[in-house]
Amino acid sequence: MPICVCETIAKESQRIRVYLVKKKFDKFSTIVEGLEAKSIDLRDVAKTLKSDLACGGTVKAGKIELQGDHRQKVKMSLIRMGFAPATIEIR
Repeated sequence: MPICVCETIAKESQRIRVYLVKKKFDKFSTIVEGLEAKSIDLRDVAKTLKSDLACGGTVKAGKIELQGDHRQKVKMSLIRMGFAPATIEIR
């Protein structure tokens, strides 16, 4: 059992934005931004998302970038990780 509840509190106070970006060669990337890098390990979140969605991805400049259009699936996966559904905005 974790001693610190900092991460749980941080997960509930985020304003997460999930949106689609068109890359070169008509490829799409799903961007997840608004996660606070100080209180949440972005690499861990990215790793979990990539394994849940079976896609490639990376962490760049405080944003998680996933290959392909996974907007709805990302929201469900983030909710399973403990993020509040009301704080996740999909564009």
